[in-house]
Amino acid sequence: MGAAALVVVAAGLGLWLFGERWRLIQPSTLRGLRGGGGHGGGHGSGGSKLAGVHAYIYGRWTNQYLDVLVKRILPRLDEEGLKWWRDRYHAKVLTLDQAEAIVLHDHDIPRQDLGEQIIPYPLARDIVLAGTPDIAAYECACRHARPEHCEPTQVCMVVGKSFVDFLLEHNPQSTRRLTQAEAVDLLRAEHERGHVHSAWFKDAMDGRFYAICNCCSCCCAGIEAMTEYGSPMMASSGFVARLDADACSGCGECVPRCPFGALSISDVAQVDWDACLGCGACESQCPAECIELVRDERKGMPLDVRLLA
Repeated sequence: MGAAALVVVAAGLGLWLFGERWRLIQPSTLRGLRGGGGHGGGHGSGGSKLAGVHAYIYGRWTNQYLDVLVKRILPRLDEEGLKWWRDRYHAKVLTLDQAEAIVLHDHDIPRQDLGEQIIPYPLARDIVLAGTPDIAAYECACRHARPEHCEPTQVCMVVGKSFVDFLLEHNPQSTRRLTQAEAVDLLRAEHERGHVHSAWFKDAMDGRFYAICNCCSCCCAGIEAMTEYGSPMMASSGFVARLDADACSGCGECVPRCPFGALSISDVAQVDWDACLGCGACESQCPAECIELVRDERKGMPLDVRLLA
């Protein structure tokens, strides 16, 4: 893994130097390379050029990056390697309401550390948003990494001017700008499909929130890291599923819908509190409408931008 990382960094540095000398790299790239994302340093990045190189590679060749991660790197990481990775690349599960609040907010949120109660990781947990936010839909690299994947594929939602500008300049065929109304429509459509909303933070992306993932257990690398490799890369929404046992018919429809394996059937559905991350996938898919999300302080604080300054 160390040798592979050196190759990636060397290749990225070569691209950066070539662009700085010959000015062949787009303006958004140069801004990112000089500051790890265009907004100065964050936790762990320090605004370094190496962080900018990493961000460039990730944003420019996202499909290839995730393909290597899913097929080559994740299966080979030991616990120490998994911990190093999730400290720098992790997510906060969002309810539909919380995800909609991010794309609909209309005021500036200055950079702030979300803290252990919201994002329990030491690195890459800043949020900074300008209202009205720049939003783009981007091809889901996790889905592209799978031989058989879910549809549609243009469901990753990039948030923030520097990130959106970069993708529109470098990957215009797989990126489209969204209005706030279009972003809400995308979120609701994915919710109806039973998919998980999550806010992603990456050390290389200026150490802050940069995307809302709308994905599924069969495709998402973050969910796979948790369910297949035991690496908790995704923090709970702060909610947990609660079942109305009297209304439950025991049909079992909810069990395969839970991306984290938190549901089982014993006459009626049972919720595994420890495994439930409060995503709401079961709630949206229950034909009897007997599941709801309820706030649980033991699951940590929700990421609700309406409560941020």
